[in-house]
Amino acid sequence: MTTKDIHNMTYREATQELEEILRAIENDAVDVDELTQKVQRSSQLIKLCKEKLRNAENAINQVFNEENCDTSKNNTDETPNGRLF
Repeated sequence: MTTKDIHNMTYREATQELEEILRAIENDAVDVDELTQKVQRSSQLIKLCKEKLRNAENAINQVFNEENCDTSKNNTDETPNGRLF
């Protein structure tokens, strides 16, 4: 597989490349000279995946926080403590 610039990769592409690297290592298809490169690339891909997951989590939390604020404003007179349940 041609290595794609890590900054232009999607989460799916990064995880697929990680799986390919893992399969190659498990099948002894990587010689010692390549192993260091594969491990370094894997580290970069893992960092990218973690960053993308954190960004997604932050975006989702922001949506929920905004929704909770809107719900609290709209329901404060209807429910005790502004809670739905």
